Amino acid sequence: MGKCHFSVMCIVCTVVSVVSVAILVGIWTFQFLKPAKTPVALWDRYRLPDTLLPEAYYITLWPRLKPDHRGIYIFTGNSSVVFKCVKDIDLILIHSNKLNLTSAGGHMARLTTLNNIPEPAIKSTWFKVPTQYLVIELQSKLKAGESYRLNTEFVGELADDLAGFYRSEYIQDGVNKVVATSQMHPTHARKTFPCFDEPAMKAVFHITVLHERGTVALSNGNTTVNGSAVTITKFEPTQRMSSYLLAVVVSDFSYVHSEESTLIRIWARRKAVSEGHCAYALNLTGPILNFFENYYNVPYPLSKSDQIGLPDFYFGAMENWGLVTYREANLFYDPAISSNGNKEQTATIIAHELAHMWFGNLVTLKWWNEVWLNEGFATYVSYLGADYAEPTWNLKDLIGLRNIHRVFAIDALASSHPLSSKEEDIMKPEQISEVFDAISYSKVGVSISTENTYLNTFAYENTVGSDLWHHLQAVMDKSGVVLLPMSVDKIMDHWVLQMGFPVVSINTFTGELSQKHFLLDPESVVEVPSPFNYEWIVPIKWMKSGVEQTPVWLLEKIYNSEMKMMGDDWVLMNLNQTGYYRVNYDPGNWERILKQLNKQHQAIPVLNRAQIVDDAFNLARAEIIPISLALNTTKFLLKETEYIPWQSALDNLDYFYLMFDQTYVYDSMQAYLKKQVTPLFENFKTITMNWTKVPDAHMDQYNQVNAIKVACSTGVEACQNLTADWFTQWMQNPEQNLIHPNLRSTVYCSAVAAGGATEWEFVWEMLQNANISSEADKLMTALTCTKNSSLLQRLVIRPAGFGLLFGLLLKNGFKTPAHLKDLMEHHYSSFTVPQLNARSLYYSSPCIACSQVHAQSILLSVFSLPGSREVCEFATLSQ
Repeated sequence: MGKCHFSVMCIVCTVVSVVSVAILVGIWTFQFLKPAKTPVALWDRYRLPDTLLPEAYYITLWPRLKPDHRGIYIFTGNSSVVFKCVKDIDLILIHSNKLNLTSAGGHMARLTTLNNIPEPAIKSTWFKVPTQYLVIELQSKLKAGESYRLNTEFVGELADDLAGFYRSEYIQDGVNKVVATSQMHPTHARKTFPCFDEPAMKAVFHITVLHERGTVALSNGNTTVNGSAVTITKFEPTQRMSSYLLAVVVSDFSYVHSEESTLIRIWARRKAVSEGHCAYALNLTGPILNFFENYYNVPYPLSKSDQIGLPDFYFGAMENWGLVTYREANLFYDPAISSNGNKEQTATIIAHELAHMWFGNLVTLKWWNEVWLNEGFATYVSYLGADYAEPTWNLKDLIGLRNIHRVFAIDALASSHPLSSKEEDIMKPEQISEVFDAISYSKVGVSISTENTYLNTFAYENTVGSDLWHHLQAVMDKSGVVLLPMSVDKIMDHWVLQMGFPVVSINTFTGELSQKHFLLDPESVVEVPSPFNYEWIVPIKWMKSGVEQTPVWLLEKIYNSEMKMMGDDWVLMNLNQTGYYRVNYDPGNWERILKQLNKQHQAIPVLNRAQIVDDAFNLARAEIIPISLALNTTKFLLKETEYIPWQSALDNLDYFYLMFDQTYVYDSMQAYLKKQVTPLFENFKTITMNWTKVPDAHMDQYNQVNAIKVACSTGVEACQNLTADWFTQWMQNPEQNLIHPNLRSTVYCSAVAAGGATEWEFVWEMLQNANISSEADKLMTALTCTKNSSLLQRLVIRPAGFGLLFGLLLKNGFKTPAHLKDLMEHHYSSFTVPQLNARSLYYSSPCIACSQVHAQSILLSVFSLPGSREVCEFATLSQ
């Protein structure tokens, strides 16, 4: 038998050897004979070559605020960029998009040298449209170490497309007004003037703007104005900065100001200024700037801080250095009309943008594959800045609810992405836009305790993530207070270089800790490999039966800890939700936690009460625990009066309504929630003295809204009568709206949902007369609450509101995809709107609803309709 096998194997091996040699010879012959691979031309690559570095731009822009004979708004301009040659090259690539360049001497640019050497002659100039380059081929090479000047003249359209140099329009006293404004971020500076439009290509900008008399021009620096038939405004040179931070605005706006060590101005439509809508932003800005100066231990780098509210603006706000632009609703506040939520939104957004003056502007990411270096830290410290300005609000407690819970929903998908991507994966403008999502904004929650070393070391320069970890490590080594199990970079690489996050499970009988990549859809398959096999270095803060314990680190997949419990003791992990992970317990510990919640819920910290609910519902969606267990975490709400746990529960219960609103389960869920919310409704009736005053605490004001909203929507008769009376009184006297601003969104929506065309028409009329954008947003929201799809056809709004309307329709129940498609096509087929992405919706109150399109399909597949019986049984038994 042995010989037989040996003979067969010899034959097989011989055959395989012959075939292998033949294949190798064939491959060698093919490789030798095939033509050499043609290298990709530099102008076909989306990244600029490392051959030229800009030093300074001298730019003149002249926007025409009236259309020409063709009915088109235009701007004209010229640009002179001084750049240094780093490597000898006979080619200049500079970004240019949708600009008509004036030809001089047969070419679209003119090249001169700054030294006494002859400049290379231009051989040809042409556009490479896909990569958005002006290509300048030279007859000889630029010399390394020499500086040159490139001059261009151009004409561009001052379009209403919300990108580059564009126009925004509004009506004032029946007159149409035009504003020339800008949005250069992330890749639209090239639509305004030819430039090296990458964040690492920092330069100094010298800006001159020509504009009509009676208008004012603003840019990043302070001004020198020369009056004539056309006003010429020159601006002081900027600091060395990236092209996407440039801003130019021409308008007839006015401003309010305060002049301390830094000139602070808030610009707006004249009517908004005269009615006091800018006062709150002005009062906030100084304290927030002072806070960040002390927090970073680095002085504010500029001589002035301008902020301006615009009628049409694609993003919520933009951190242009020295001239921050905002959507009006995010900058204006009117105490007579704006709600508590509007006020907080204004505070946190201003803090976010001002945080960028250091993180993002002074020190800037090298490339868009690490957007979190700009946005993540600005989001985190924005709560700190706003908390300093409004110390009674306890805004830091909202980081989990507003940020962590929000980003969990996206980062738990198999289609998520790491915080840091490979540079080569983020090249095209559309790819760059896509990385501005909740992950880049909200996943980073690390306190920047780097003193001033990081900001001072890289001031006016660009960085990558490893630079930050290096400085964090140095600070920790110096302090000697924090002991880590390994270096900062090794810990953070696990969180930054792989997508997602773990669910950490504890078995309190054995003390075993384990971790697993958490996926909302258990059937999904992660196709992207991880360098760390989807394991994380997890810091675990925990308590035992109400007493905080020594933190532990989970360094591997499974770890045997000392968390063994006896008797009625319970374990609570991720204390105050300081870690970025979900928590699952063994059934016994879940039971003990639920028992504690129902007996005395205050023994568990308020942030963890919200976390328990959010974790449980998402674990149920992932089919890790039963749905009934998740629903049981809401029973304690019968006695709960705090906002954060209630909001966490309502956010999660919204998904049940998305799934079951057309099934027999709906009525049972309504009855259960009605029972849970009735004590909360009565509580606020008492503390507001029968609805005659506003709760004192910031969070209580939010929870009063929840109490009324849920009580009315679940059929609490006293609530429905209350809101109906308020709305009727307003309809009878439209000039006197006595509904408190905090409650208007809820009351308006309730009235429109329960009413018919009369109520809808009244709200529509009020919308036409609204003079502050926050009130207009509430009215717009209410209009989408109707169940009548024909009324929705009238919701024609500006392109800037496209994403807002889409999110509102989803949030308020108008969810049938066919209806949404018909509505959007009916009104928006003629609009050229930039691609919707997370940043465009980031500051919109219903932005989280936009993820519900994905969430609904996930829920239907994960829960499936058979789960409806379990939900129905729970709701029925709990009534």
